[in-house]
Amino acid sequence: MSLIENIERTVEEACAAESNVFGYGSWSHHITQVVENARMLAPHFDADREIVVLGALLHDYASIVDESLYEEHHIHGPRVAEQLLKQHDYPSERIERVKRCIAGHRGSIETAPDTKEGVCLASADGMAHIQQPHSLLYLAYVQQEMDIDEGADWIRTKLERSWQKIDPTVQKMVEDQCEAARLFLAVDTPR
Repeated sequence: MSLIENIERTVEEACAAESNVFGYGSWSHHITQVVENARMLAPHFDADREIVVLGALLHDYASIVDESLYEEHHIHGPRVAEQLLKQHDYPSERIERVKRCIAGHRGSIETAPDTKEGVCLASADGMAHIQQPHSLLYLAYVQQEMDIDEGADWIRTKLERSWQKIDPTVQKMVEDQCEAARLFLAVDTPR
């Protein structure tokens, strides 16, 4: 079994665990989409495909195995990824590249991705939020137990941050989906 297959299995098992408050959908409706996007975008950025795929598989892993790391999973994620990749004797120089990729993937932080692999992962993750908005609905209404208006505002903000972190050269690929999600969430109801 290849390293990527081993990491896929590890992450999917963690997503399926009862201790994962984000539910199995974090695998089936988010991580798999990020991986698919990353594979597709890697050539566009001339990025190292293996680094990008490992980053995509592990970008949310820290918060999946420990919910308390969610708010700063971009900080804890690189450390947790390093521990896991070392168990597979992955070369330290490549581990550092995966860590940098994960550290810059979030749209809600000031730190922008600083490598082509990081830009690729941030774009792949942002695209996945737009392509799979039902995962955001789950986060808002089930996992964070928001009311209707609070959840809609949170999702709108998340989609806008996701759009902003997608590299401008790739935004065209999800422009229509993003507009559809914006229209869906912009429905105003009398209060």
